[in-house]
Formats: sequence, C-alpha cells, structure tokens
Amino acid sequence: MRRTYKNATQAGWDRTLDLRTHPFQLCNERRALTLRRTTLAPDKTSPLRLPTSQPILTMAQWSRISQLIQYLPDETINDFYPSVTFAIEVRHFLSEWIEKQKWEDFALEKTEQESNARALLDEIIMMLQSSSQQNANVVDKMKLMQMSKNMSMFQHQPLQFAVMVRDTLRKERVLLRAMSQVNNPQQHQEYVTREFAFPSMQAVDHLVLKVLELQDLRQNIHQVQEDLNWERQNYESLQGTMDPTVSEVTRLQNNIQQLEYNVNTMATKRFQLLLECVDCLDQCQTQLLSKLKAWRWEQYKATIGHPFDENLNVLQTWCEQLLGVNGKLRQELMLIVEPIPELQERLGQLLQLLIESSLVVDKQPPQVIKTQSKFSTTVRYLLGEKIAPGKPVVLRAQIINELQARSLNVTPSDNVGEVINNTAILEHNTATKTTCATFRNMSIKKIKRADRKGSESVTEEKFALLFSTEITITGCDTPYRIQMISLPVVVIVHGSQDNNALATIIWDCAFSEPDRVPFVVPERVPWKVMCSTLNSKFTSEVQTHHNLDHYNQHFLAQKIFDKPDFNDDFSNMMVSWTQFNKEVLPGRLFTFWQWFEGVMDLTKKQLRTYWSDGLIFGFIGKQHLHLILKERPNGTFLLRFSDSEIGGITIAYVAAAEMGEHKQIIKNIQPFTKRDLDIRSLGDRIRDISDITYLYPDFPKHEVFKKYYSDPQTSTSGGYIPVSLLTKVGMEIGSVAADVTSVAHHTESPNNAARYQVDAGSVVPCVPNMTNHTESSYNAVGYPLPQFQQFSAQEAITQEQMDTLNSSAVEFSSDHSVFSDEATGEMDLVLNSLLSFS
Repeated sequence: MRRTYKNATQAGWDRTLDLRTHPFQLCNERRALTLRRTTLAPDKTSPLRLPTSQPILTMAQWSRISQLIQYLPDETINDFYPSVTFAIEVRHFLSEWIEKQKWEDFALEKTEQESNARALLDEIIMMLQSSSQQNANVVDKMKLMQMSKNMSMFQHQPLQFAVMVRDTLRKERVLLRAMSQVNNPQQHQEYVTREFAFPSMQAVDHLVLKVLELQDLRQNIHQVQEDLNWERQNYESLQGTMDPTVSEVTRLQNNIQQLEYNVNTMATKRFQLLLECVDCLDQCQTQLLSKLKAWRWEQYKATIGHPFDENLNVLQTWCEQLLGVNGKLRQELMLIVEPIPELQERLGQLLQLLIESSLVVDKQPPQVIKTQSKFSTTVRYLLGEKIAPGKPVVLRAQIINELQARSLNVTPSDNVGEVINNTAILEHNTATKTTCATFRNMSIKKIKRADRKGSESVTEEKFALLFSTEITITGCDTPYRIQMISLPVVVIVHGSQDNNALATIIWDCAFSEPDRVPFVVPERVPWKVMCSTLNSKFTSEVQTHHNLDHYNQHFLAQKIFDKPDFNDDFSNMMVSWTQFNKEVLPGRLFTFWQWFEGVMDLTKKQLRTYWSDGLIFGFIGKQHLHLILKERPNGTFLLRFSDSEIGGITIAYVAAAEMGEHKQIIKNIQPFTKRDLDIRSLGDRIRDISDITYLYPDFPKHEVFKKYYSDPQTSTSGGYIPVSLLTKVGMEIGSVAADVTSVAHHTESPNNAARYQVDAGSVVPCVPNMTNHTESSYNAVGYPLPQFQQFSAQEAITQEQMDTLNSSAVEFSSDHSVFSDEATGEMDLVLNSLLSFS
C-alpha cells in the first residue's frame, strides 16, 4: 500500500487522526495521513503518542515539513520516506526523538561510529515493538510489528541506516530552505514540482516490469516453438505409415495450425512489447538527463546562495538501472531471428548518450583561480561499477577558453594554458559505492588570453576546465570517449584582481540561461532580479537568515543608480554590468560591487551575530537616516554601513546642537573597519561611547548589546599589569587603564621585562602615577596624558590649530544635520600611539 502524507490544508489542519482506532488511517480523498493542529489527546492504547506537555508543533523541522508535504509529488514523498526502510509513520511518531540525535556524525566511511548507529537502531526497534505489544488493536499491532521488522533488516548494516536517516533530514532541510523563498501555496506547488521532484522511480519500475514481461514472452515463444516442432515431426512420421487414420491426421493438423497461430501471435506481441520497452527507456533516460542537467544548474546557482542538495546517489541508481535495461533489450534483439536495425541503432544511441552523460563534476574547482596556486576538484562517474575491469581509467584536465567551450565536439587544437598535476585515476570506493577521480594539487602555471574587446578587462574573460577520458563499459565492445566541462572560471595573476573576478562570476551565475551558448550573459537585467541576487548572496555568504529588508534594497538601488531621492521607484529599472562593476560610483574610487562585497566581507567576519540579531540597520541613505532620527531624543543611534569607505560600519546618532540652540543634529562617527574591530569589538566600542544611549527606535543599549560586552581583564601572564583600550568620540584625550587588583612588586629580568620600541617622534610611554588616580567602574586606573607634551617639537600643534580642527570636524547643513562619515574622529591618542609600539 502506497503511503503519502499530504495532511495540511491551506486553512489549517482540519481533520483529526484518531490513534485509538485507526492510527494509520488513510484519507481517501487525499490519500494521506491527517493530523490536527492542537496537541493529541493522551491515549494508553497508543504508546507512540507524545505527552500532552510536548505538542507536535514543538518538533521544529517535522512540524514545518508536515505543512509543506501536501505540495510534494507522490514520487518525492516515496523517495523521502520509503515504506520498507523508513516509513513516514516512523518519521512522524518518532520525530522529536529523531531530531534530537546527532545523525550528522555518521558516514559510511566512519566505521568507528558503527556501535553508536547500532544503538540508535536498536532503540527505534525497541520503541516500535513496545508500542505493538501494548496496542489492543490487532491491525495496529501487526502494523507496528511490521515496521520493527523492516528496521531489523539494518541489523548487519547499522551505518547504512544512520546515513539513510541523515540524508532524509538533509533533504528536508534543503526543501525547507527552498520553501522559505516562496510566499504562497501555488508557488510552493510549482517550485517543488520544478526543482525538487526527484526522478520518478515508478517509471523505472514500470520499465523493468515490461522487460521482465518481454523475457517471459520470449521463453513462452520458445516453448511453443518446441511443441510445434514436435507436432510437425509426429505429422511427418505419420505420413510414412501405410494407412493413417483420418482422425489422427486431422488432430495433428489442427494442433500444428493452432501452434503456428500462437507463435505468430506471440511474435507480434513480442515485437510490440520490445518497441514499447525502447520507447519507455527513451522517456526514462530523457527524464534522467533532464534531472542531471537540473542538478548541475542548481550546483551553479549555489554560488549565489540558492539551496542545493549535492546528493547524487538517486541519480546514480537511475543510471545503473537504465544501463542494465539497455543491455537486456539489446540481448532480446539479438535473440530475434530477423534483426531489426532501427531498434538496434536506437538502443546504441541511447547507450552512448547515457555513458557520455554520466560524468559529473562533483566538486567544482574554485571559480576564481590564481595562477601558480594550488586548487582541487573531484569528478564522479555515475556508472563506475559498470566499468570493465583491467585497464585503469585516467582522466585528463585541460583549460579551455570561451570559444573552445562552444565547440566541445572538436578537440581543442590551441593550448590556452598550462595545467600541472592535471591527471587523476577513477577509483571506486566500495563503502560509499562511488567512483571518483580527485585532482588534489592542480595549478595553472600560465594562461594565454584572447584579444580583448574594447574596455574589457582580464577579469571579465571566462575559461573552464575540460575533463576527458576513454572508458569501456562491461558488455560493450568498443570504448567510449567522454568529457565534461566545469563551471566558468576566471583566471587571475594577483590577489588584487579577486574582487573584480568574483563580480564576473556572480553576474554570470545569476543571469545566465540554462541552455545558453557558453558563456553568453545579458548586458542589462531588471533591478528586481539583481536585488534578489544580492540578497541571496549576502545571506548565504554571511550565513544568516536575516534578509535585506525593503529599505536596505531601496538604498542599494539609490546607490547603483545614483538617485539619492528617497521617493524614487526603481522596480522597473534595468541595471547594467557597467553600473554593477565597471564604472566607479560618483565621487568614489570604487565600483558598486567592490563596495557591496566589502560590506559583505565585514559582516561575515565581524558582524554576523549583530546582523542576525537585527541590531544593524545596515544599508540606509542619508535622506532616510535624517527622516527617521530627526524626531528622536538625544543619544538615539543606529548602525549603518559606511557609504564612503569599503568595508566600514559607522554609528549615526542624535546629538544636541551647539550654541545653546534647541535643535538637534545627526552625527556620524568615523567608520570602523575590520582592522579596528579586530582591536576592539563593536560591542565594547558601543559601551565606551557615552554619547549614545538608545538603539533606534528606543532600545537601551546596555540591554540589547550586553551579551557582546567583553569582561574586563583581571590578570595577565608574566605578572604584568593589564591594559585596556577605550573608544572616545571626537578629539577627546583617551586613557590607558591598568588593573590594580593584582599589582605586585617584582624585579624585571631580561625575560619578563616590558619592552616598548619607540620610533623618533612617537609617543613616549606614560609612567603610571600610582599615588594619584581615579577608580573606574571596571576597577581600572585612568592615566590622562598631558595635552601636546608627548609629541616632539616637530609634531606639536597649537591650541588654535586644535580648535580649528575640532570646528572643522563637523559639517552643518542648513538644519544643523551632519551626514559625512568622516565628520568626527573615533579613537583616542593613546590608541594611535600604541599602534606604533613594536
């Protein structure tokens, strides 16, 4: 009995599953198990029921999957939850327990985990058996017992069971990530059908049954033919007698006529069935190749953050089954007395196409490759177990340009690059049942570039790696020449080209068509498509679920189109490659992509948790900034990415206007870069700055940023007095704080002495004044540096110059608002002086 799980309706789970009488009830109209939204009532006869204190909706992953499952095709559900090995009932009733186990620790090659896998398997079997014994319903008892027996088949292969559960949970997560990007049920249905419906195993099963029927028919024809030959022999022998009876002759003649009719009828049926099998094989193989193409496309789209399930095991099984069917059909053709050239040729073409299409680049090479740098890649052959034994299969890799990629049927005559360590052997792994060739230490020694068009730069030129070999399949007479091309790559010679090369890859990946001519991409794309790409890339690179909101996206449009008006509508505008990463932004020295990638890198390395917690407003224009902060009380601040500096984040806050006026101004602190945040974290800097008190709109900063504050240092190794750095806004003089809780009298030796190598003109280290100090809230001593006295005569500045600097540090607009990122300084003089110490 086929079981699917399409339980949720758009309006809610409006049916109830009565586990006391029909725990495996099938809903005829949906052929699905049904649940109700609320907690199931307690029931002593249904031991698999969760306690009332633990409702089903607490099972995070399964509760979400169960709502999406109604949109999945039957074939996908059956592939997710095979009834014989891992039934959907087991996944449902044991979902909470299943999701608490560490299935990701298991892999077929990790034999040391076998005992842990067996323990989990035994526990599942025990729970199912216990439920069966306690259930009063005979049908339910037998059902539960059958499930436990199905699980028992893994007793000798517990790792295989654990990996199966691991892969099922992975596929669920991939599906959930995909569904999170779709907003309505109709889109759910279309997306799942298009992207996540695994190849229909029913079609292959149907084909296999047809082949078995063909083989049985051939055997029956053979048997009837033997009977016919026997009757004919009897009839001929009867002709030699003197006086054969009329009845005997008539009987033999009737038998012969009937047998001849039967043979002819079955021969006709055999031909029709053979033709149907070839047609069915053609259809199944077309589906398979379509799925292989879709897998490669999803692999490419993963570059910009789209969900991707890299598991190829299902497709490998398909390849192997279709190869076996092809071989059996070719044998059936050989056993036909009169050959059928058309079918023979057709099967030969299908065989060649299948063999040539089963080579897959499992792990793609880096899409930006620096010459004379090591990189790796893995190529997998899905028909590895069918390779004829004997001669090893050696794969060769070579680099090709765009023109050569367009004519793969012709062997490249011009060598455009020299690749070292460019050969690898296809090796079969019996544990994982995979056949792969791994290139571990490849390197491009040199590259020959094509003539560039117009203003095209070297980072816009695309190449690819071509993998080729000659392979012989068991049962085939001749070897086959097969090849596969990698995704596009950009070859650079210096690390400074990496950013622009990545822009070429992002544009190619996001906006190319599946069946394009290599490597053609449009010059202009709709902004809404570009915006979706930036969001996918940002969230995947930063590894966050916090998307760019509407205001962030609007600001990005303002920036790339150079339209500062907050009220502009960009939804129908087109953005070009030139605007993306060709022309520098107005008034800047960098392109839009260089700026965006800098923000993305900063967030990934320093600010991921801040962004994920929603503490960073991020992308916001100055007009919008003024709009939302102008009515806020003094000290209200928000965090935004610097508009004028690559990879910087600044604090914009409301401050009182000077000269006793009642108006307010908006100040922007000098941006913090990755280097600044390596020295002192963003959370600690926010704690240091007393001018900011409430995160927009009105969250006390010490509440929302408390978990990001560092604990004060209390001791250091070697008996030294610890020091700390503080962030001061404007031109205030900073301080070095020393912890006095562990100050001890000791004698400096050459091995523990504090050494400060000071260059000419640098700050002279301040000697702590232990008799005159003020305790801070962190049990530290502040040591104010006398103004100007610690600079050499050449570096000293006058008080008049200092006042001028302070007054020019802030720019006032007509309404006393300040928007420049460079409006004020950020670090005290002590921090700057410490950076010069050796």
